[in-house]
Amino acid sequence: MAESWSFLDTFEPNFRPLVVIELARGAKEETVEWFTKRIVDKKANGGEYSMVFCNTLKSNWLSSMKTYRKLLFAARVVFLCYTISYYLLLFDLDDNHNFLTMSECQYIIKHELENLRAKEEKIIPGYPQAKLYPGKSIVRRLLTSGILVQIFPLHDREELKKLRHSWYGRVKVGYQPLDDIRGYFGETIALYFGFLEYFTFALIPMAVIGIPYYVFAWEDYDKYVMFATFNLLWSTVILEVWKRICAIMTYHWGTLLMKRQFEEPRPGFHGVLGINPVTGREEPVYSSVKRQIRIYLVSLPFVCLCLYFSLYVMMIYFDLEQWALDYHEENESNFSSLMLFVPSIIYAVVIEIMNRIYRYAAEFLTSWENHRLESSYQNHLILKVLVFNFLNCFASLFYIAFVLFDMKLLRQSLATLLITSQILNQFVESLLPYWLQKRHKKRMKKHLCSLKTDTDLSLVEQVNLEKEMGTYFGTFDDYLELFLQFGYVSLFSCVYPLAAVFAVLNNITEIYSDALKMCRVYKRPFAEPTANIGVWQLAFETMSVISVVTNCILIGMSPQVNALFPDSKMDLILTVVLIEHLLLAIKFIMAFVIPDKPRDIQIKLAKLEFESLEALKQQVRAADACNSEK
Repeated sequence: MAESWSFLDTFEPNFRPLVVIELARGAKEETVEWFTKRIVDKKANGGEYSMVFCNTLKSNWLSSMKTYRKLLFAARVVFLCYTISYYLLLFDLDDNHNFLTMSECQYIIKHELENLRAKEEKIIPGYPQAKLYPGKSIVRRLLTSGILVQIFPLHDREELKKLRHSWYGRVKVGYQPLDDIRGYFGETIALYFGFLEYFTFALIPMAVIGIPYYVFAWEDYDKYVMFATFNLLWSTVILEVWKRICAIMTYHWGTLLMKRQFEEPRPGFHGVLGINPVTGREEPVYSSVKRQIRIYLVSLPFVCLCLYFSLYVMMIYFDLEQWALDYHEENESNFSSLMLFVPSIIYAVVIEIMNRIYRYAAEFLTSWENHRLESSYQNHLILKVLVFNFLNCFASLFYIAFVLFDMKLLRQSLATLLITSQILNQFVESLLPYWLQKRHKKRMKKHLCSLKTDTDLSLVEQVNLEKEMGTYFGTFDDYLELFLQFGYVSLFSCVYPLAAVFAVLNNITEIYSDALKMCRVYKRPFAEPTANIGVWQLAFETMSVISVVTNCILIGMSPQVNALFPDSKMDLILTVVLIEHLLLAIKFIMAFVIPDKPRDIQIKLAKLEFESLEALKQQVRAADACNSEK
């Protein structure tokens, strides 16, 4: 039977689909009707909300209308079934005055859907095995039960075309269109690209100094004292300057003063339905004692076990290094020289595999801990992942530097780990997904062209193409990659000065490859407002503190410094510790002296707070005057 798309003609000319919900093949109609009714019946505050149901098999329409106010604009939900096998929900928000951007409208829809929670229902209608209880997220239960496949926002083809052209459509030397990126993808993604761009520019001084250092002082480790000293100042200054740049951008975008005190519970949070004593709203309640038990009795031992396994793999790597060295000493050939790099390459690949496997385990554990807020969930997840990744990636370098005292092997291992990880990340994160997406797009276009339909396929083609695209899971992996790169550069780059050079080259390609995958490979992610890069700022600052310690020890180990203390090693140790403490003191003083916000931004914020208080006073006076008249 030929598929009919005539119901698309019933859409109003200004209909703009924003969000798609795909239900599983064979989803029962009673489930779909119940889910749709829960969306329509959600408590709200005004506006016009309409739902239209179309079943192409029975050729009938069911429509209902409900009125409520919502953020000074009307919301329309259009529900349609356009094939035998699965359902789609398309959402549109009417915003006649363009008060909100498309990404902001999509974010509001996502927020409303995620806050749909069960009240009296015990099961999902039509699926008695899918249990519900008061406070359980309906969308999450539908997802875990396999009834709901995915929820994703649609791309705006015209806006995306303009963004691609200004972003990566032509090779140019200049800044990224961060305001356009923010308008299309939201503040969180725009801040990531802003930080990536800033970090790349910040690496240029290190790279410029590193090239002549590599050329003229490669085997002379006495001269890395100056490079290590510059490294200490550099790692501190760039992070403090970034705070100011971030404040300028988020003030311009209107998210600098975002508050997290009244953050909504995350969709995965479950518990008995209760009343929030602060907001007075219904939401799930879960014992913090139970959460702490899960963290300290299950998650913490598991993380420690993974760290032990990582150290065990590291010792196997050193056994391979010794085997390669013995083989080279016995044969002394070009092949044996190449074999010296094989253990490091294998170890770099194993590190990437272990990091990815551990990431899935960390996500499962953090979700199982049942954190109420998304920010708390992210903080615990990032802490788990950072601890393991730091040990997994840098433990071997610390061992080589401070146990084996082998600077030549440290240089070789650092170069191999850095370059191999960059190549693997570029292939896995960008090249492979792009190739797979192009193959799918060709197949889908051939299938759509073969269909005999009676209407324009532009919307149908867009939905079919985008629903099969990869899902972008956020900036976590992108920040993690930059964090590890920052570690390679700041911790040991004085031993391998070209680390900053390779980091700059990688980041330049990363900007274009990440832009390409955001626009061509992945579905459009939901926009997320934010005021800063969050806990990643603390992670980078912690790494900079560790870099002070490692570089001071490297300076103390240099023959140049050792020659100043020929008789007493204790004097050398005390001197290095004193210098390390002084540098840390200087670092924290710089962090305190350099304001996080520029002076003009501080004045504007103070003025805004003053005007808000004055407006509140006037409102109180007007209310008092009105009451006195009565």
